[in-house]
Amino acid sequence: MKLFTGDLSPYSAKVRMQIYAMGVEDEVSFELPVTFYLGKLAEYSPLGRIPVMEVEEGIIPESEVIAEYLDERFPDKALLGQSPKENADIRLVSRIADIYLMNNIFMALPQIPRKTRNDSIRDLLYKQVMRGMGALEAHIGTGDYAVGNRLTRADCSLVPALFLCEKTVPRLDVANPMDGHAKVTAYWQKIQSNPHGARVLAEMNKGLQERLDGTEQQRIQAAIRAANPASSD
Repeated sequence: MKLFTGDLSPYSAKVRMQIYAMGVEDEVSFELPVTFYLGKLAEYSPLGRIPVMEVEEGIIPESEVIAEYLDERFPDKALLGQSPKENADIRLVSRIADIYLMNNIFMALPQIPRKTRNDSIRDLLYKQVMRGMGALEAHIGTGDYAVGNRLTRADCSLVPALFLCEKTVPRLDVANPMDGHAKVTAYWQKIQSNPHGARVLAEMNKGLQERLDGTEQQRIQAAIRAANPASSD
């Protein structure tokens, strides 16, 4: 199997964390194809987004679909719960992370530059993030993990989502959405010590640093020149 992934991509990060936690890393190779930099990821997936998993039978896009595939392919290592209700709680938390947190944060990213910011759009999307955070506060557990007494797919979705809440949302000149949510804040402090969570967060921090210091842009330009050598003559 091959996973098309990027360090800073939160949806890719949730799949990587699942792979690490399931102990199936040796079954998967990780790659970010040059076509991603050239805006041609649609050659791999019509959705044109990462992550994408390539398996023997074809291509699987969308992080949650990939997550379900991994659980079904390795059922003895699946990051699910101990009962149908616990599985429902896991899926609910993962859905809150994906749709109410990450998706709204992604849509808000164009509002980071102050010169071009539309405050009404920023405020609307931030309100939706806060709505999701309130729901998460209501549903998250009080132990070391988001649901139950072991790491599940809920944690794999939440870790990159909360990374965005801490590292990205304040760049919109608004408060960290976790502020004032005691259960979520306590969870965040604990999950960062989990070896799989810490590993994914280190990867995301590396990706963020490379974006901010220009390393990522240099790599993109190098990939473009390598793919179109005539244009650099």
